[in-house]
Amino acid sequence: MDSLKKTYEEKIVPELIETFEYKNIMQVPKLTKIVLNMGLGEAIHNIKLIDSAVEELRMIAGQQPVVTRAKKSIAAFKLREGMPIGCRVTLRRDRMYDFFSKLVNIALPRVRDFRGISGKAFDGKGNYSLGIREHIIFPEIDYDKIDKIKGLNISVVTTAETDEEGKALLKLLGMPFRN
Repeated sequence: MDSLKKTYEEKIVPELIETFEYKNIMQVPKLTKIVLNMGLGEAIHNIKLIDSAVEELRMIAGQQPVVTRAKKSIAAFKLREGMPIGCRVTLRRDRMYDFFSKLVNIALPRVRDFRGISGKAFDGKGNYSLGIREHIIFPEIDYDKIDKIKGLNISVVTTAETDEEGKALLKLLGMPFRN
């Protein structure tokens, strides 16, 4: 399923060179990594949530996630330093392209009342972040086996210098931006 990578190399690179008038092919923006993060505040009270989140994120990403731990103690939230509060996974190369393709073509269209994603979630350096309220939009997740619907943050990191270049790259890769 590396058709997205092939499409990028054969069609998208020449189009970006033409649009932004790059002098060198190495200036053309490309995806470097995609980071999936699941923050679980409720894990303080129910430690089993972490195990199910790790398993579900592993199924979505196709790679073993890392459990993230609290950096500081916060008394108001009954949180102590070192407590597990989420999990994340970083995808690169083929897995990254496979996941991106799955996100754009399968998962996002399954969102209720989906009209496209906001084009304003860029960070100023061409990277895009997207929050998903329900992780059940991914086909690997069996709705009947879930104890709780979890949210998911997706950060798409590119080599683009500006948001405009990053948006052009993601749009050509098939990201459904709202008009």
